[in-house]
Amino acid sequence: MDATIYHNPACGTSRNTLALIRATGIEPTVIEYLQNPPSREQLSRMIADAGLTVREAIREKGTPYAELGLDNPDLTDEQLLDAMIATPILINRPLVVTPLGTRLARPSEVVIDILPADAFKGPLTKEDGEQVLDQEGKRSV
Repeated sequence: MDATIYHNPACGTSRNTLALIRATGIEPTVIEYLQNPPSREQLSRMIADAGLTVREAIREKGTPYAELGLDNPDLTDEQLLDAMIATPILINRPLVVTPLGTRLARPSEVVIDILPADAFKGPLTKEDGEQVLDQEGKRSV
């Protein structure tokens, strides 16, 4: 299966998502979006395919969101997309695209929804020790 992750290696959620994908045996295309941001069209399509609004796809924490005035409710989606393209740190991550769908993997285990259902064979924990999958490869409750 093809998979692409828009990844920030400094982000724990992004690292956990990448680990979940690799636990299936899939080696995804890893795009470090801060160095290689998606095109405006790609970003817009991923946001729509993930069922998000443009506002839901903007990262506020640790970004110049407030300084740029992006909290202004009068800004259009087009203006918000322009800001995300101009300042890629504003793109919330990780975005993952597979033939089964597109997700903003926050929390990281959301990516399981777009990976093959039978791909997980055993337990998996996040880097903070939280168990995501049990011994049978099923989501932990």
